[in-house]
Amino acid sequence: MKARRVTGMLLVSALAVSLFTGCSGGESSKNEDGVKEFTAFFAVPGAEINDDNDIQQIIAEKTGAKVDETWLTGQTASEAVGTLIAGGEYPDFIDGGDAMGQLYEAGALVPLDDYLDDYPNIKAYYSDEEWNKLRQDDGHIYWIQQFQNIKGEEKATTHNDEAFWIQTRVLEWAGYPEVNTLDEYFDLLESYIEANPTMEDGTDNIAYTILCEDWRYYCLENPPQFLAGYPNDGSVIVDPDELKIIDYNTTDTAKRYFQKLNDEYQKGYVDPESFTQTYDEYIAKLSTGRVLGMVDQWWNFAYSVNDSLKQQGLDEKGCSYVPLPITIDEGIKNQWHTSGGALNVGSGLAITTSCEDVEGALQFIDDLLEQDIHNLRFWGEEGVDYEVDENGMFYRTEEQRTQAADTAYKASHLCSYSYFPSYKGTSDDGINANWPDEQPGEFFDSLNSAVQKCFKAYGVETYVEMLGTNEAPGPWYPMYSFSNSMTTSTPGGVAWTKMGEIKHEYLPRVVMADDFEGEWNTYMDAYEGCDPKAFLDEMQAELDRRMEESAKFE
Repeated sequence: MKARRVTGMLLVSALAVSLFTGCSGGESSKNEDGVKEFTAFFAVPGAEINDDNDIQQIIAEKTGAKVDETWLTGQTASEAVGTLIAGGEYPDFIDGGDAMGQLYEAGALVPLDDYLDDYPNIKAYYSDEEWNKLRQDDGHIYWIQQFQNIKGEEKATTHNDEAFWIQTRVLEWAGYPEVNTLDEYFDLLESYIEANPTMEDGTDNIAYTILCEDWRYYCLENPPQFLAGYPNDGSVIVDPDELKIIDYNTTDTAKRYFQKLNDEYQKGYVDPESFTQTYDEYIAKLSTGRVLGMVDQWWNFAYSVNDSLKQQGLDEKGCSYVPLPITIDEGIKNQWHTSGGALNVGSGLAITTSCEDVEGALQFIDDLLEQDIHNLRFWGEEGVDYEVDENGMFYRTEEQRTQAADTAYKASHLCSYSYFPSYKGTSDDGINANWPDEQPGEFFDSLNSAVQKCFKAYGVETYVEMLGTNEAPGPWYPMYSFSNSMTTSTPGGVAWTKMGEIKHEYLPRVVMADDFEGEWNTYMDAYEGCDPKAFLDEMQAELDRRMEESAKFE
């Protein structure tokens, strides 16, 4: 699950279908400069850029193509994709997110197998084994997973994934203590808010909030896997010794976690708006600096919240978030962060059957992976967005860092094509990081003084070092790439859908219940009624299949 953005966007509806077809009629048109123009839709919230965006124009001049990107708003991914399927017309590029399976089953996507050898940058993007993992049950490859691909040396500085986050002001107030367990985490939040009930301006602090809207309810329901010391397989735990699927929803750790949330809710430390707030309301709340802690994926909040805190000067007052290595008990090795990236085969960037220039579309993807274009996407223009020292090392001035965080500047000048394939890790020059936030010197210099002070107190230099890191647990990882693509065409898929509905309905009740034990038992009865065994059996079959496929490449 990984780097994704938020702002106002175009509603995908019947109107959007007409907009897509009206722009290009399903094929790339050429503007007056002879630049091919493609369309794209991504079923996630994302940042719109201006039509005359500077970097987009430079990339168009270099590649001969540009893409008009639209993003999800006002609907779920499934609803938006369903609308497109009903209309029968699609943008040239699409990432349907959790609804990728709908597009595949509708026959809306172009098989890429026969094209890959003609596009060396795309072909080299994955190994043969990784490409094989992206094959669907008909034997073809339909999409390219765009994220967590590492070139050269890994340079991870930011934990882009899930964690228990806490503001640096809380840690500083407490003298930067070791916080390793769930109980220690909430004890610290309680102590701080008792001593500091309000911010400097009198605004009430909020100890802990929870995002539960739609698919983002992972902020509530999946911490038990991490608390038990497992990595993010998303929908299940995998026992690495017995290669057995385990349902983390019914473990003792899960019950203890929800019991703790219930206790904190009853004491008034869990935000009472947790189960009714929308994503936008949640982001707005974090952006005020009031919220001391929460569980979330970095990519889901940080890219908008951090900029907002910086613009208000709240980052220097300790309102930025750092991750903590929380487990249910002392002595459990945490696996919040795994190195090497994670190939999510359940979704990615696809070319649709409405695109009448498949070769041109693939050439654009191939061009975006050229190092000079990649630098434009993520560093910007040399001399404008970054400088180069006498050793060839890229860096930014403080003014350049400030403008890179400015919403208006990003819309008018920067264009990362964020949902097209990109690399983390090291540039082809062997010196620079592919992303500024992974450039060692640039990364630390770009941090506000409160985070720098926090890192120094704990003897670390990055967010990753706050947690420690682990190798990927095995060739099956991550299992969420399979469960995310499940549909109701199988008994396990039906069970998976019902399990999600039951968790959405009951887990808020469990947290708010006056009688936790009674409500937990009611929840477990309803959960068992979903036939979770059907889901777990299909997950076990997929685990076995992945292990067999991996053995072929050894």
